[in-house]
Amino acid sequence: MGYGPGQYDSSNEDIIDRMIKRKDKSWANLCLIGVNLLLFLLVELTGSTGDTAQMIRWGAAYTPLIQAGEYYRLFTCMFLHFGFQHLLNNMLLLFFLGDYVERFIGKVRYLILYLAGGFLASLFSYLQDLQQGQDTVSAGASGAVFAVLGGLIVLILLHRGRLEDLTLPRVLIMALLSLWVGFQSVGVDGFAHLGGFLAGAALMLLLKLPDLFSGRR
Repeated sequence: MGYGPGQYDSSNEDIIDRMIKRKDKSWANLCLIGVNLLLFLLVELTGSTGDTAQMIRWGAAYTPLIQAGEYYRLFTCMFLHFGFQHLLNNMLLLFFLGDYVERFIGKVRYLILYLAGGFLASLFSYLQDLQQGQDTVSAGASGAVFAVLGGLIVLILLHRGRLEDLTLPRVLIMALLSLWVGFQSVGVDGFAHLGGFLAGAALMLLLKLPDLFSGRR
């Protein structure tokens, strides 16, 4: 549901190198990326991800159809993307952010954060469309990605402002800039980004409650 071209950072080479050499791979995150890639290929093989009608057939969010009872679209839309650049931007961001989050909260809680956060992002966007009287077609994993980002910020806060090589100011600035760009850019669902971010932060607090009561972070 959004785009976010980033700048090249040579430090990413070290991060990727550590990911490859590390034995405890973030398999849940990699599987989510794989599902997004697979669905993109299937949509392309049967038509085009740039064709709005084709995307609706595959489960993109479309306000009139959701109003008619097809609520599953609030979930399926987060696995579809309009074009390769849209897919690439979301999957690159998810590859890095999801790796941190999954390793610190585990596979099951990470999947809950991603899937529930993405669904709530779609719901938030849908409610905004209803309020504004818009009939829009939307798709993309960015709502779920922003849920992971919101969860990551809470996770960093719980670790006293630092999580390995991530610091709170650095990630917070990135999040605020990404949210701002989403609302300023044409064709980007800024409300899905905001909804996902807030949902992810709230979900992370709920998911970490058992650890907090037991004295763990």
